[in-house]
Amino acid sequence: MTDVALFGGANALAVETAAGIWEIVQAGQAELIAPGRYRLTRLLRGQRGTEQAMGNPTPAGARVVVLDTALAPLPIAEADLGRPWNWRVGPAVRAVSDDSYAGFGFTPTGRGLVPFAPVHVEQPWRTARSPGDLTIRWTRRSRALVADAWEQVEVPLDEKNEAYEVEIRHGATVKRTLTSNTTSALYTAAEQSADWGAPLGPGQTLVIRVSQLSNRLGRGTPAAVTLQF
Repeated sequence: MTDVALFGGANALAVETAAGIWEIVQAGQAELIAPGRYRLTRLLRGQRGTEQAMGNPTPAGARVVVLDTALAPLPIAEADLGRPWNWRVGPAVRAVSDDSYAGFGFTPTGRGLVPFAPVHVEQPWRTARSPGDLTIRWTRRSRALVADAWEQVEVPLDEKNEAYEVEIRHGATVKRTLTSNTTSALYTAAEQSADWGAPLGPGQTLVIRVSQLSNRLGRGTPAAVTLQF
């Protein structure tokens, strides 16, 4: 397979790396090595915002779904997200009451609609006008397909309004949540002193999570980063 076809979305697979957690993988080459067994190489991992679902390693026997034209979206409206559904799946040529149909419950969450995790979270730098204040910067991502165009300086905003939350964390504890409507946030010296007893300095670390907010569905996937001073 050519790089052009691969980067265009060909040979995509969904791999269940943990219960209910799916990573999208693309394979540049699929080699049949035994009946029903393939060796996949030239992999693109964590596609379409699934980088946090990457298995390290993915367990043997994990379920795999081929994402080709046979895949059909479920007819679920946004108003129905979060509501439990009862599904029956089977051959379309038979009645849904036929024994060949299987029943199961499913609650859609809209996972494929929330914003991707931001990237390129930069080392915070101090502002000259307010010594001790820290400015944290990052780069927005977008689910819009046009975001793949190399000519763009910045990917298009795929939400009505731009908004972010930055969690300042100590282990599992959230010390503070900063909000911003741009791709940066200010962590003031006064806030640092309230959280840590003094402004952060050399040799210290800062654990943060940056999430873009969806106007419809809330927080997107967070970017988890440990910054070193």
